[in-house]
Amino acid sequence: MTTDSIEAPAADRRPHVSERRPRPPVRRRLSLRPGAGRQHHAGPLAYVLLAVATLASLFPLYWTLVAASSDNTRVSQTPPPFLPGPHLFENLGKAWQDAALGRAMANSLIVAGVIALSTVLFATLAGFAFAKLRFRGRNVLLMLVIGTMMVPPQLGVVPLFMMMSELGWGQRLPSVIFPTLVSAVGVFFMRQYLSEALPDELVEAGRVDGAHSLRIFWSIVLPVARPAMAVLFMITFVHAWNDFFWPFIALDMTNPTVPVALTQLSAGYVRDQSLIMAGALLGTLPLLAMFVVFGRQIVGGIMQGAVKG
Repeated sequence: MTTDSIEAPAADRRPHVSERRPRPPVRRRLSLRPGAGRQHHAGPLAYVLLAVATLASLFPLYWTLVAASSDNTRVSQTPPPFLPGPHLFENLGKAWQDAALGRAMANSLIVAGVIALSTVLFATLAGFAFAKLRFRGRNVLLMLVIGTMMVPPQLGVVPLFMMMSELGWGQRLPSVIFPTLVSAVGVFFMRQYLSEALPDELVEAGRVDGAHSLRIFWSIVLPVARPAMAVLFMITFVHAWNDFFWPFIALDMTNPTVPVALTQLSAGYVRDQSLIMAGALLGTLPLLAMFVVFGRQIVGGIMQGAVKG
């Protein structure tokens, strides 16, 4: 018997490469962070803190309502009243007439609306340029814009007043609107948002399709920046509505905004606190109505932008 005919033991026989069975795929375990995917529930302490914060936020508005519905004698008592009185509509009507709040609210609506719209438009344009466009001197210009935030606005009151007088806008609404058509805070806010929320691939895809910068801004940037634009509009509108310092200097009592008109209610020798609070309540109602109507869209836009970012 030859050695070639001797068969190898069964233990030493190995299957051919083609006869080997394929190995099952290796199952990889997903490494989850501790607590990932769990639904966290608030404890009793969280509800208590939220209730305290809510009450502390609503108390000034409630006190304004209580004071506006009482008379001056009742408001001046010690301790003061904590329940609304019967003179609410009487005080509201008197404050509306004495302070000429009808014209003042129309002026404030024009001023705040124009300032908010222009700030959103120009800040979004500048924010897109600083965030995604490459041009010479971009960082220097951005630092100059941020540097203007460090200058107190009171330092420019005298030259700004002289400039408005030279333009013939003294005691007119353009003198309040023109200096605040755009803000450095809005530019910086939109630049930071678009840097994170707008992918460079979208801008490059628009370039490949032959779109110019304004077309990219209209078709790509605006849909992405809509949540931040809504937030910036709301913040700017509230700030312009409540602004008192510059409108008090630039306007007179014949053509005031709401904060300037409310000063007429405290012009007497004895201040009627209930009448002042009634005027303040009337000046706050448009802002509350705006937040009630658009609050859900603004909060939803913030959450949508946070998820995209």
